[in-house]
Amino acid sequence: MPNLPLTHLSAWQRPLTRRGFLDVTARSAAYLALARALAGCGSSDGAGAGGAVRGRIGAIGALAPSADVPGLLIPPGFRARILAQANQIVPGTPLVWHTDPDGGATYATEDGGWIYVSNREFLPGGVNALRFDAQGAVVDGYTVLPGALTRINCGGGITPWQTWLSGEEYDLGLLWECDPRGVGQPQPLPALGMFAHEAAAVDPRTNWVYETEDKPDGRFYRFIPDTPNVGGRADLSSGRLQVMQVQAAQDAVASARIGDIFAVQWRDVPNPTPVDLSVIPLPLSMVTDALAGVLPLFTATRHQVPESTAFRGGEGIWYHDGLIYFTTKGDRRVWAHDPLAQTLTCVYDDDAFPQPVLDSVDNIVVTPGGDLVIVEDKAEPNQQAVALCADGRIVPLVEVSGQDGSEVTGPAFSPDGRHFYFSSQRGPGANASTGTAGITYCVSGPWFVP
Repeated sequence: MPNLPLTHLSAWQRPLTRRGFLDVTARSAAYLALARALAGCGSSDGAGAGGAVRGRIGAIGALAPSADVPGLLIPPGFRARILAQANQIVPGTPLVWHTDPDGGATYATEDGGWIYVSNREFLPGGVNALRFDAQGAVVDGYTVLPGALTRINCGGGITPWQTWLSGEEYDLGLLWECDPRGVGQPQPLPALGMFAHEAAAVDPRTNWVYETEDKPDGRFYRFIPDTPNVGGRADLSSGRLQVMQVQAAQDAVASARIGDIFAVQWRDVPNPTPVDLSVIPLPLSMVTDALAGVLPLFTATRHQVPESTAFRGGEGIWYHDGLIYFTTKGDRRVWAHDPLAQTLTCVYDDDAFPQPVLDSVDNIVVTPGGDLVIVEDKAEPNQQAVALCADGRIVPLVEVSGQDGSEVTGPAFSPDGRHFYFSSQRGPGANASTGTAGITYCVSGPWFVP
């Protein structure tokens, strides 16, 4: 592991005691073991994680067509159901489900049930929620972020204080903080940057927010609140937005192999919100052209620090056990950032496999047992949710079959680990058409072993 100058470490990280060094070494060994195991296995036949789940993905078996829901392949002994379909009332609720469902997550409730939130990646956008009882039955549905306020809500992220961060994926996009229970008013978070937001993750040890950007030359960001209030609710209205600079040439990052580790540092972004739409009466086309560098009016957030490292389409992101995992769709990689050691490592690259089981990466959720569950978005009719297991197995969990032009989105487990939620963003028959369709599913069974 590279030696890192103490100036690259924040106050909460210094000094690095012997115990701290051993903790860093153990975490690094863990994700390197995962990377090496994945690199060595090549394939597998399959032979939201909620706080109550402590096991790992079990030996769930090869997928087969569901007897209950056409167009799904699921593990033997499991059952599937359609929870909601676009433009239809969700049974048992007053809610009309949205089209183009994307990022999602679950939240435990006081009565033993839980809530599943789902973004809408369209204009208008927004976030809807389904509430379940302790048996997994839908008992309510409602809106937590009205579509009139926002647009193209793609990925998101959970916070330690149990809110949902919903990202707008366009050049003027913001993160919005929403109450999954639908009680608190949603709030835009301009201090966290104006760019094509994909997803966000919060490190509970610091309440710092990590963010991905879905552009071919997107950046990887972190936000340091002025008032982090660790252990409680952070104030996200003010703070510093920073961008990652990998201590290696861009070509070296682009050609990274599984297990490669890079030292990183962070640089402040001078102007996180380069466009004030309330005072600049310009046509939207001029604003977007300026952000893309076509017109010299504004400097887009990702271009403000030339030394920063570009990532090829940042997608899902998740915090687990001291590490920040995120995916990049342009090179089909999974990365792990260690905030304490200030390193970045490549833990998955589909180029390492002659016939990769996972050959597209998008949304991600990490189970408490350390398994990375990643869903695919590719120009094929069959797309999967796949687990990169901590023991090196690569296990398909579900497959959406015969749905041209769709993608799998919104992966999340119920808090008790029995139910896996996800969507086919455009569903069967949509032929990649947006704004018209989408289906949200639940597959239930013994996903985890002790």
